[in-house]
Amino acid sequence: MAVTLEDIKKLRELTKAGIADCKKALAEANGNMEEAIKLIRERGQAIAAKRTDRAAEEGCCLSGNEGGFAAIVAVKCETDFVANNADFIGMTKDILAAVLKNKPASTDDVLALSVNGMSVKDLIADRSGVTGEKMEFGAFESLEGASVASYVHQGNKLCTLVSFKESGVSAEVGKNIAMQIAGYNPVSIDADSVPADIKQRELEIGMEKARQDGKPENMLERIAQGRLQKFYKESTLLAQPFLMDEKITVAEYLKKNNATVVAFKRVNLNQD
Repeated sequence: MAVTLEDIKKLRELTKAGIADCKKALAEANGNMEEAIKLIRERGQAIAAKRTDRAAEEGCCLSGNEGGFAAIVAVKCETDFVANNADFIGMTKDILAAVLKNKPASTDDVLALSVNGMSVKDLIADRSGVTGEKMEFGAFESLEGASVASYVHQGNKLCTLVSFKESGVSAEVGKNIAMQIAGYNPVSIDADSVPADIKQRELEIGMEKARQDGKPENMLERIAQGRLQKFYKESTLLAQPFLMDEKITVAEYLKKNNATVVAFKRVNLNQD
């Protein structure tokens, strides 16, 4: 059976595979569209399997929110060229839309979601076959709250989420705090919520630095405590200078707008 241009275009729309791959699959399937789709998917999965030892260091990270639910999803690939491809970004958007609709609880639940007629896991494998690059699911984070906000930094590599205690927090306030988290990368909301291992690490660093500076042993702990207080001001959300007006702290900005942050998430595909 002769392969028509219309069939090739249709198969390409359905699979996002290259024109040559679509033509070859249709020829092997004797024009049967369902069989051609199956062939392309099988080849894509085989290509993905061969690339498991390669590094996927680029990708697309997106976030969004609906109602009181917000989520981040990321899909990783090998090159920035593929990461910036419209079809790759579109696939990530489709995954995010399914996540916002279904509110999965875990990464395994995300991978099992149905998107465009197949599971997220198979969708990524198929796209890997189309591009010839290794691809993998990179991240999933979510938050729920009385009010939530999300932010995607330019370039689709860095995303944040934030939830608030109060309902009705304005979109502007939510975005500003989500941007604050993106730009200033706090480790926690306040000093009390800094993980114990991070506190201990900062104290040890402070004591060692003071020791190297020749300070007396009996002063090391006090100097380290001072360093820790500086760390809190730089690295806890409420104590940080507000990015839109560094004359005030984030805590002061939130108080002015009757908003209380209860949790946040941050995913960065690049190193900070």
